[in-house]
Amino acid sequence: MKELTPRQVVAELDKYIIGQDKAKRAVAVAIRNRWRRQQLTGPMREEVLPKNIIMIGPTGVGKTEIARRLANLVNAPFLKVEASKYTEVGYYGRDVDTIIRDLMEIGVNMIKAEHAKIVQKKAEENAEDLLLPESESIQEYRAVDVAQPPTGRDEDFVTTGAVTFAPANHAVKTREKLREKLRAGELDSRTVELNIESRNTPMVEIISSAGVEQMGFDFANMFDKMMPKASKKTEVTVVEARQMLIQQESEKLIDKDKVVQEAVKRVEEAGIVFIDELDKIAGRQSEHGGPDVSREGVQRDLLPIIEGSTVTTRYGMVKTDHILFVAAGAFHVSKPSDLIPELQGRFPIRVELTSLSGADFIRILKEPKNALIKQYTALLEVDGVKLKFDDSAINEIARIAEDINTKSQNIGARRLHTVLEKLLEQVSFEAPDVKRKTLAVDAQYVRDTLKEILADEDLSKYIL
Repeated sequence: MKELTPRQVVAELDKYIIGQDKAKRAVAVAIRNRWRRQQLTGPMREEVLPKNIIMIGPTGVGKTEIARRLANLVNAPFLKVEASKYTEVGYYGRDVDTIIRDLMEIGVNMIKAEHAKIVQKKAEENAEDLLLPESESIQEYRAVDVAQPPTGRDEDFVTTGAVTFAPANHAVKTREKLREKLRAGELDSRTVELNIESRNTPMVEIISSAGVEQMGFDFANMFDKMMPKASKKTEVTVVEARQMLIQQESEKLIDKDKVVQEAVKRVEEAGIVFIDELDKIAGRQSEHGGPDVSREGVQRDLLPIIEGSTVTTRYGMVKTDHILFVAAGAFHVSKPSDLIPELQGRFPIRVELTSLSGADFIRILKEPKNALIKQYTALLEVDGVKLKFDDSAINEIARIAEDINTKSQNIGARRLHTVLEKLLEQVSFEAPDVKRKTLAVDAQYVRDTLKEILADEDLSKYIL
């Protein structure tokens, strides 16, 4: 885990997310506390538990983006789940233990990718060796024109009649020349024949229920080991063959047991789970007035995972004591206090995210590294079309987005996507064929393009 101060974490999040300072500070402190715990020794290290967070706010204000960017920043296994997709044990649907199993899969893939980078150079060399012909298959002696006597010691050459043959180490020299050409890309367009190993593993669908789902992992591994290896010859270009062989060699060079050990440790010490739509399981009463057993049951099933338990996965036992859980929800209908008391206690930090204003939309369009204006400009530049947005256009787009959010459903910054997509729909369609390759977008252009939609309020609700 990277050593980052809370101020540095907030500064990094500011590059992509506008506003929501309270939420950024909360997650920054949580990450710093995680690092602080790892510096402790002895029993105290195990006693310090993460302070889980609930983010409360409408859709499209940055809840998910904060958690996702945070995980990328500290290189932590990250999983986003929706609470409404789970059911309590005994009901049809996914049980909450699969959250940890899925997080473990992400952790293994993350560590595997890191190990693949370490062995990349060796894998490339092995792939080249497999692509190049064996030394024995290259003619060890080649005819040399007697009119141009070869240089070197006489004992290095073999002469038969009128033909002089080059020394035996010519095979190695020829192989190295081919290697140089291969690395330079001179052989990329040529085709080679590869023997590709494949397993005819049957497709088996496992019923998702408590216990049986975990057995499904074992079944998959068992079938994979039982089925005989099959190989087939296929013709591919050298560049394709090289990539396939590099991947194959990387798999051989990576120590799978070490990957699993590191992944378990990374998940247990640095894993982050983002539980969205927590408000959907907060209510205790169903629409018909009776108790919603499944909804409250999910809360009770989540409780042991969040407070700390051990979950069985295909890679072994995984402890959840120090995994950071960040929950989020709009909480329009229900309130955090509608959660069962035990679950409320496991989320001691609560931050409220504010709705976005027109001024926020202007900043979102211009400031972040991945700002929408920058994205659309880069996309259309691929077709040679240069977009130039002036400030009046950006202000008008922000005003329209805020206005539509006010009159219809408030979907936050996601409204900017729909407005821009509609604004640039015609340009995007005609970009490859237009002769005029520069388009200046001002406030008048925005109003003229969107006037028909904005004039019909019902239509604007439907389309935007």
